Amino acid sequence: MAKGLTAAELRVEDQEVLVQKLKEAKEELFNLRFQSATGQLESHGRLRAVRREIARIYTVMRERELGIITVEKESSDV
Repeated sequence: MAKGLTAAELRVEDQEVLVQKLKEAKEELFNLRFQSATGQLESHGRLRAVRREIARIYTVMRERELGIITVEKESSDV
């Protein structure tokens, strides 16, 4: 998963891409928690960053659900 995803970057992605990024972030969070529990985690700040990325993805998904933002598709019929 790319580090430092912003909400603006996520808003231009399709729903399928958001779901995939959410899945990857959750897997990464699981692995980081596992490393933390076994004492192998080197970067504790990454835990916080991944949790925030997950929250951003959920926020963008909810905004779309409520109709606050819409995905603007590029028209190819020029």
